[in-house]
Parts: sequence; C-alpha cells; structure tokens
Amino acid sequence: MSGMQRLATALVLATSAMSLSGCLGGSADKDTFSLSAVPEVTGPSAKNRQILIPEPTALKALDSEQVVIRISGVEIQYLAKARWSDRLPKMVQAKLVEAFENTGRLRGVGKPGEGLAIDFQIVTDIRAFQVETNGATQANIEISAKLLNDRNGTVRSQKVFSATVPVSGSDNRSYVAALDAAFAQVTSEIVIWTLKQI
Repeated sequence: MSGMQRLATALVLATSAMSLSGCLGGSADKDTFSLSAVPEVTGPSAKNRQILIPEPTALKALDSEQVVIRISGVEIQYLAKARWSDRLPKMVQAKLVEAFENTGRLRGVGKPGEGLAIDFQIVTDIRAFQVETNGATQANIEISAKLLNDRNGTVRSQKVFSATVPVSGSDNRSYVAALDAAFAQVTSEIVIWTLKQI
C-alpha cells in the first residue's frame, strides 16, 4: 500500500469514528425536562371511593421520551437537544395520580399492581401532546378519558379534554413550558370531571 493509500484509509477510518461517536453521544447533550407538579384542584368529596389510574395509551410517535413538534397536518419532528425524563405516558400517569391525591377527596388512588380494591378506573388515551408550528406556535394537548366502573366493567362516562397554550419564545424551555401549562389545564379538568361523576 502506498503512502497516499495509507493516508486515505486513515482519513476514512477517522471520519467513521467521529461519526459513530457523534451518534452515540447525541443524547448526552440533550436537556431533560419533566412535567411540573400539577396545581391542586377541588371538587365534590368521594371519600368512599378508590380509583385506579392505568398508564395511558398513545401512538408510537407519542410513546417515547421525545418532545413532539408538529410542523404540518401530516408531518412531525422531535425537538432538538431535548427529551422528557421518562416515557410520556408514564409521566402523564404519575402526574394524574398526584393530582387526584392532592385533592384529598378520595379514599385511595393507585396504579395497577398496588393491590387496591378499586371502584373506578380512569382509562386515558393521549391523542395529542405536541407543539404545533403550522401557524401560530402553540402547545396542543388532547387526552380522552373513560370512567370505567371496575365492579361491572361498564363505562359510566367519557369525555375528550383539550387545551392550547401559546409558546412565548423560540427556545426549548419555552416550548416545554407551554406544554406543561396546557397539561396542567387538562389534568385539572379531568380531576374535577371525575369527582363529579363518582
């Protein structure tokens, strides 16, 4: 192998190594975000009721640690250099449990596997949890909820909850802050609606 061939081979190997290290290290420089503690809400007392909050369902695009940006009706991207601290459905589940517990108006609130004797389940589906940029830049969250009687399997009530909050800046923190505010609105509405139904 000539000196020029050895140099060319070395350059190719070095370039490949740099590309690989960039891929592997890509997540290390991402800012990690969580949903803040939801505000306390009030509603009718249901001290004789215990409810279960299963993990919400979601399409694969939302069932991840990526922050979704919808740039058109059919095209999505993920927010660069940002991620959630856990899978989105798991975070939503944890915050819903926290919101119900904060009311102090139920006998018990739990997740599957915690051994509670359950009266109702709050079955949710995350339909939208994204920042939309096709028009005014805004956070849009939509969650459908079913109130399921755990004793007989019937649906007592169901409703779709949604909120839209303008994004006040162009950085990642502004995008996540708008999502957080919209989620707080939806969560409060779900808790109040549930307490009125049970």
